[in-house]
Amino acid sequence: MKLYGGLDLHANNRVVVVLNEQDQVVSQQRVPNELALVLEALAPYQPDIQGLVVESTYNWYWLVDGLMAAGYVVHLANTAAIQAYNGLKHTDDHSDARWLAHLLRLGLLPTGYIYPKADRAVRDLMRKRSQ
Repeated sequence: MKLYGGLDLHANNRVVVVLNEQDQVVSQQRVPNELALVLEALAPYQPDIQGLVVESTYNWYWLVDGLMAAGYVVHLANTAAIQAYNGLKHTDDHSDARWLAHLLRLGLLPTGYIYPKADRAVRDLMRKRSQ
């Protein structure tokens, strides 16, 4: 069975949602910002996970690097290009994570580039100077 994951990342925690091919939630949980706990939450589903989506926020480096080192295919969501679904009555962290996984499952996820570790310092400096 193919599974798709979305991670809504915050300063001290994240919501991890795993969807199946029928868009049904297989797992949904809030996890503290510790790589070991995120990997533990995803471990039962790892063989079937086709990809994970992480929001492109200021603190994504450690999470993306850790997930990729653990063997996951990781996509960095371009949050500025993602349209919210107009039919939603309300949004929260759980629905945001589901929406990311849903877009990945449909092949509609706008992505950002995951810079190699060696190039990130130069990229960050250039962005800071341009501001």
